[in-house]
Amino acid sequence: MHSNRGLSRRNCLETMSCSWGTELWDQFDNLEKHTQWGIEFLERYTKFVKERSEIELSYAKQIRNLSKKYQLKKNSKEEEEFKYTTCRAFLMTLNELNDYAGQHEVIAENLSTQIIAELTRYTQELKAERKSHFHDGRRAQQHIENSWKQLESSKRRFERDCKEADRAQHYFDKMDADINVTKADVEKAKQQAQMRHQIAEDSKNEYLTYLQKFNKDQHEHYYTLIPHIFQRIQEMEERRVGRVRESMRVYTEVERKVLPIVSKCLDGMTKAAESIEPKMDSKQVVESYKSGFEPPGDVEFEDYSVSMKRAVSESSFLNARGESRRRSRSKLWPLLKRNKLMSLLASPRQPPPPPPTSPSPDGLPNGPQSPQQPKEPLSQRLNDFMGTKHKMHCLRSLKRGLSLKLGTGQEDYSHLPPEQRRKKLQAKLNDINKDIQKEMDQRDALTKMKDVYIKNPHLGDPDSIDPRLEEITQSLEKLQLEAHKFEGWLTEVERKLLEKGSESQRRQSSHFDSQGNTPLTNNYGQNRESPDGSYTEDPSTETTMQFKSRSTEFDDEFDDEEPLPTIGTCKALYPFEGQNEGTISMAEGEMLYVIEEDKGDGWTRVRRNEDEEGYVPTSYIKLFLDTNAKGAMTYI
Repeated sequence: MHSNRGLSRRNCLETMSCSWGTELWDQFDNLEKHTQWGIEFLERYTKFVKERSEIELSYAKQIRNLSKKYQLKKNSKEEEEFKYTTCRAFLMTLNELNDYAGQHEVIAENLSTQIIAELTRYTQELKAERKSHFHDGRRAQQHIENSWKQLESSKRRFERDCKEADRAQHYFDKMDADINVTKADVEKAKQQAQMRHQIAEDSKNEYLTYLQKFNKDQHEHYYTLIPHIFQRIQEMEERRVGRVRESMRVYTEVERKVLPIVSKCLDGMTKAAESIEPKMDSKQVVESYKSGFEPPGDVEFEDYSVSMKRAVSESSFLNARGESRRRSRSKLWPLLKRNKLMSLLASPRQPPPPPPTSPSPDGLPNGPQSPQQPKEPLSQRLNDFMGTKHKMHCLRSLKRGLSLKLGTGQEDYSHLPPEQRRKKLQAKLNDINKDIQKEMDQRDALTKMKDVYIKNPHLGDPDSIDPRLEEITQSLEKLQLEAHKFEGWLTEVERKLLEKGSESQRRQSSHFDSQGNTPLTNNYGQNRESPDGSYTEDPSTETTMQFKSRSTEFDDEFDDEEPLPTIGTCKALYPFEGQNEGTISMAEGEMLYVIEEDKGDGWTRVRRNEDEEGYVPTSYIKLFLDTNAKGAMTYI
């Protein structure tokens, strides 16, 4: 028997095919500990995969949040930025990154369904199976132990009975040899010895029976029951190890399956990076900001060395002066600084000067004297008047430009440069055409539905669709009118752009005369755009304006924008020079219109004769807030 086990042990080492029932027949407790360790390892591996799945989910969530954070927001300023290839490539990268996060979610889901759930269920089954096997093993051990106890008990009984029989036989021999003992006592001792021998014989037979039974049970226990139970435990353990192996293989396959898609995501990011075109972005900058205007022409020489003759009529002087200032203004407005123009819209930054200590500075012996106002020649007064009027026109034009920046532009985009206007009109027309197509699709669908209802009245009432059809028809009519209107504007802009292009070519070809040094007069396009960004469509405006009268020219300039309403009047308590930009001078006792109250900075906005306005110190005037301000100043 022992030689057979040694041979099987050597075969086990050589063939890697071992039987726990043969090799580990006496290691029941160690097998119990080992299988318990195997279940704990399986639970630990399951926990590892679960934590890996949670990490994948958390990573995917963070990646998605990152992608969402930098995604394009609708109706935002960023939408304009995505016309550049860099921004479009970044958007493509964000989309690929979102798909990349989705693959990590797939990994987490597959780990959860294919490994975690399966191992959790298998662990419960394994615990139940292990419990059943070791319960059978303990029952077999209990049976062999009981058989051994019975054998030991019969053996001790047989030993005791044999000793009792020997004592009875020894007593009988002693009695039989004693001549003083009666025959009855000898017979009694004989019978007692025979009875003890019979009991010993019975105990011997019982011991032999239990011995044979124990040997049989022991052989069955160690060669049949225990090998069978240990074989099932071995199979259970090998299945557990095989399941761990399969789980680890699935663990790698789950990630390997998403690698092609992850690779495509990375390829998409690479493709997005390769799609960036610096030249195209540079061209897009031109497309976005090109105004379509021509650069300003040469500034004409104005000769002030020749003394002006007093005999010149006022009308001819005003026309010449107004025309000269208009040309200078149209040529030089692109060079104005934004902060300088913005200062015209706000009150002066420095605090107003303190008022004099007496009602009239003239009354103070050491106080500042009111400046004497010399009588200026007519030409100087006209120059001041024209400069003030030009300044007010720039102020109002800038205010119009700011209102357009805030979204109050005109419907036909005439406030934009020609090239930008054409693009805006084309985009608006495309949107309208899309809306028209959508409405037409809805109308066709409703028409088909109505036909179905007419053929199959049980499906619905055909008349119930008529209100919706009427509503769509009206909407289509409005959209078509809008499209026709924008088509007209677009056609006009394109026509003028073509005319402007041909004119520009002609002007460039004839820019210099035959001597090559004397620049020709270049007034075309100089008044095409005002400082507020407005665009003058008619190229002959300046030429036509030369023939208008002085009053008509001034009226056109001041009609560009409605003046602010007056909210009262004021009286100047002290004279004010008004030397800072945005302020207005006033004489002591002068009545002025109030158009804006003091906002807390010490300045009040006033107007004089509806042709000049600016800020004066609030402490220098006395306010009369009343609704009939204009009526009160008719004498000024």
